[in-house]
Amino acid sequence: MIDGHAHIFLRRQIGAAPLRYKPYRDAPLQAYLAQLDQFGIAGGVLVQPSFLGNDNRYLLQGLRESEGRLRGIAVIAPECPLPAMRAMDDAGVVGLRLNLIGRPLPDLNSPAWRRCLAHAANLDWQVEVHRAAQDWPTLLPPLLDAGVKVVIDHFGRPHPALGVDDPGFRRMLDAGAASGRIWVKISAAYRNGLAGRGEDIARAALPLLDSALGPGRLLWGSDWPHTQFGSIRYARTLELLEQWLPDRERRRRITHDTPAELFRFDAATESGDPPPDDWPDS
Repeated sequence: MIDGHAHIFLRRQIGAAPLRYKPYRDAPLQAYLAQLDQFGIAGGVLVQPSFLGNDNRYLLQGLRESEGRLRGIAVIAPECPLPAMRAMDDAGVVGLRLNLIGRPLPDLNSPAWRRCLAHAANLDWQVEVHRAAQDWPTLLPPLLDAGVKVVIDHFGRPHPALGVDDPGFRRMLDAGAASGRIWVKISAAYRNGLAGRGEDIARAALPLLDSALGPGRLLWGSDWPHTQFGSIRYARTLELLEQWLPDRERRRRITHDTPAELFRFDAATESGDPPPDDWPDS
């Protein structure tokens, strides 16, 4: 089993510039590895958090210290030179992230971004995007034109009031079905609406995602340490996973086979699903 979305960070590495969000506690590598060990999870994917910007040093350190157990999704400037990207690739980075929540949309057709995306495609990197669903019609065409694999965070972030009727979410489904190069993370349902609304949207979204993409292009992630939602526990993410995917074989496809291929894990990282009754509270 592979956790396809988690973050590690130390607060002392955060700069002084104003940010949309600053965490109130550290999320060190060893704490994350302890979660994986507790629940019998073989590997994980470290996604660079927005508040660390392009400073990927702790992520790269985590990849080195994990000795192949983890992969990374880095945040880079579009001007990042190819040799630097190759060095990150050698360290276990398999993609770049665009966390665009609360930020202006980048011009992905600019020369700098076109060059960066061409480098990503040549490295077989994915481009992971976090953005509200309304902007998928703008963001997806240049990414798909660049030939990269596109990974969409957190159910595609449909608007809480619209849910699966959000036109942007529907456009994402259509683009995924047509292109064959869009993956969606079924993760962090709580980011799509409070007081259970996000979980309701997740349940409604799953059959639509399955129809458009199939288990070969769906991924699961814990979103540990659940920044801005500190009451969430790792065990709860696994409980929701079992509710969403009660069929054991389908769950294995989404939590092992698909991420093992996409994130370039060796097949030997296989780990059996622990029985739900054995998932203690964390």
